[in-house]
Amino acid sequence: MNFLEELKWRNMLHDTTPGVAELLNSGPAIGYIGFDPTAPSLTIGNYVQIMLLNLWQRSGNQPIMLMGGATGRIGDPSGKDKERELKSYEELDANLARQVEQAKSMLDFNHPTHPAILVNNHDFYKDMNILDFLRDVGKTLTVNYMTSKDSVKNRLEAGLSFTEFSYQLLQAYDFQCLYKQHGCKVQMGGSDQWGNITSGTEFIRRNIQGKAYAITTPLLTKSDGKKFGKSEEGNIWMSGDMTSPYKFFQFWINADDADISKFMRYFTFKSRSEVEDMEREYAEDPRQLKAALAEELTVRIHGQTSYESVQKVSGLLFNKKADHDFLKSMDVAALEAVSNEIPHIKVDNGLSNEINIVDLISDHNIVSSKSDAKRAIKGNALSVNKIKIANDQHQVTRNDLLHGKYLMVENGKKNKFILSF
Repeated sequence: MNFLEELKWRNMLHDTTPGVAELLNSGPAIGYIGFDPTAPSLTIGNYVQIMLLNLWQRSGNQPIMLMGGATGRIGDPSGKDKERELKSYEELDANLARQVEQAKSMLDFNHPTHPAILVNNHDFYKDMNILDFLRDVGKTLTVNYMTSKDSVKNRLEAGLSFTEFSYQLLQAYDFQCLYKQHGCKVQMGGSDQWGNITSGTEFIRRNIQGKAYAITTPLLTKSDGKKFGKSEEGNIWMSGDMTSPYKFFQFWINADDADISKFMRYFTFKSRSEVEDMEREYAEDPRQLKAALAEELTVRIHGQTSYESVQKVSGLLFNKKADHDFLKSMDVAALEAVSNEIPHIKVDNGLSNEINIVDLISDHNIVSSKSDAKRAIKGNALSVNKIKIANDQHQVTRNDLLHGKYLMVENGKKNKFILSF
């Protein structure tokens, strides 16, 4: 696989410094991307760069994932219109630990010839005092050079602290350290990182007379111009604790038809010919493309078991043919997933023997009153575990509980609830 050609057909190549093609043609290279632990999980916005590292590795090159144990304490001004609020060291360290665990499943750290490498840039600075930093790092670039970069220039009017101004120096010094310690000659990132990355190539040229290179990807946006990686509810996280596998799957399923070809190119591991064949086959039905990408990414990030649970949840919530037998076939994990996606009511006093259906649903605000409960039953609108309730004297017993814990109640077609006992 030719790395640059791979990026080109995927529309993932924004810019490079001169000489990158010659470097890659001369043999395997080492390249890195940095990630600051500003949140307890990576997002699918970060996953654009994870994909870049994956494609780099699949092209025969060695990737370094640099975790920003130091830079995360400073805050990158790139793309920000105001000063970041600094997080505590404890929060950043906890975030970093969680992101490291995520990274281990996203890159091949056991490849026999070019395994991924994980580095924490805090190691570069933990024994350096302020005078060493100012002499060894701060003297390399002039203020004029630094203020010419967009990440700084765009913030001068709104205000930029010395703390965030210095971020450029830290990222540049990171590159120099990786160059010296690992022979890393390429830094990659989004196009908003161009200024920081080229400052690093300048560091390496001036301080150690080396030649280093930059590669950037376009910032991925949706067809409406909005930032990629968010839904109406907020960020889409790579952690299943923060964005459930079901919501992760639904993000791709609900993507705009105009975006799916772009998303497929950025995130699939399928070959160019496979992608182009699928686009021709499903030209009249983009839902099939979305389903294929949603499956590939959900399995890759959350695993086959989670994907199968997602399918069951989708079947239960959206398939009109889902019946009592379908519901009973669902395992505990799938029912737990359902409870995260529809209103979930915990019945504190449990179910020792039996309870009248009217009392159950009125006491737990599924309906507004006992009269409403009786009207719903009379109108054939109420069902328990996909079975219609025919009279208001119906008793719910422990035998009705799915896996001894769950009960599904529906009032009409749209009002679905999971009760847990």
